[in-house]
Amino acid sequence: MECAAVSSPAPAPESPPLPLPLPPARLVQVLGERPSPVVGWLANRVMDAVCALPASWKDGLARFVGWLAFTLGIRLRVALENLTHAYPDMSDAERRRIAHGAYVTMARVVLESIDEKDHVDTHWEIPEVKGEAWEALKANIAKGQGALLVTAHFGNWERAGKMLLRRGIPLNALVRPLKGALNMRIVDNRIGAGAGLIYPKGAIAEAQEAVKLGETVLMLLDQSLPAKAAVFVPFFGRPASTTPAMAVVAQRTGAPVFVVMGIRDESGRKLRLEVEGPITVPEGLGEQDAITAHTAAVTAVLEKYVRRYPDQWLWLHRRWKVQPPAEAPSAPQG
Repeated sequence: MECAAVSSPAPAPESPPLPLPLPPARLVQVLGERPSPVVGWLANRVMDAVCALPASWKDGLARFVGWLAFTLGIRLRVALENLTHAYPDMSDAERRRIAHGAYVTMARVVLESIDEKDHVDTHWEIPEVKGEAWEALKANIAKGQGALLVTAHFGNWERAGKMLLRRGIPLNALVRPLKGALNMRIVDNRIGAGAGLIYPKGAIAEAQEAVKLGETVLMLLDQSLPAKAAVFVPFFGRPASTTPAMAVVAQRTGAPVFVVMGIRDESGRKLRLEVEGPITVPEGLGEQDAITAHTAAVTAVLEKYVRRYPDQWLWLHRRWKVQPPAEAPSAPQG
C-alpha cells in the first residue's frame, strides 16, 4: 500500500475560479423530509440572523454551543470511551480536552455549513494547496478523467468540498437523505455550491457514471455500517465496519483515489486543504482481498490525520459499535 504524494499549502494566495459551477443536472434531486412551510420559514430566518453576525461573534457562539453540549454531557460517554480505546495511555484530563475540542469543532461545522454567503466570501480560506498530490488530481481532471475522493467528519468536510469546487474540481458527494430545516438548508447549500448529490440507493452505478464522465465522487469513510454491508479494517487498532463502495468503484473503473481534508488552523476559524494520493494497493490480490486492502489503506491515511489533529474529528460517533461477526465453531471431528 502506498500514497504517492502529500500536498502542502502554498505560501501566497491564489484566487479560486469564479463563478461557482453548476451541479450536474442529473444529480440535483433532493431526497429527505422538509419541514412545514411555516416552520421552514421561521427556522431559515433564525439561521439568516446567525449567519449575519460578525465572524468573531459566530465563532464565539460556536465555542459556547460546543462548551454547553460538552458540559451537558451530550454523547460525552461515547466520546470518552472512544478516546480511551484510541489513546489508552493518555490522561483523563487530556482526553476531556480533546473531547471538548471535538464539540466545538462540530458546532463550528454546523454554523459554517448553514451560511450561504461562504460560497463567495473566502475569508475563511487559507491559500490554495500545492504539491504533487494536488497537481496529480488537477491533471487527472484536466484530461477528462474522473477520480474518487475520500474524507472524514473532520475539520469541516462541507467546506472542503466547496474549496475543491471553487478550484475547478467537478464534485459529486455521496450523501444520505436528511430531514429538518437545518439539514435541508445544508443540502441546498451543497447544490448551490455546485455539488451533485448521490444517494445510497444505486450509489455504485451513479459513482461509476460520474467517474466515466470525468467528474469526482466524494465519500466519507468514517461511519459505521451494518456488518453485512461493510468490510472491517483497522482504525486506531480496532476493526471498524467501513463501506467498501470507494474500493469497489475504484476497482471497476480504475479511477485514482485521493484523500482530501479540510484542516483548521490554530484559531479554528480558517481552513486549508490538504490532498494525499493517489492511494493504491499491491497487485496480485483477489477481488475481495483487494477491496479490503484498499479500504484499509485509505482508512490508515484518515487515521493519520485524526492522530495529528484529534480535536477536529467526530469522536461522538459510535465508530466501533459494529464488530465482525464471531466465526461459527468448527464442527466436532469424528
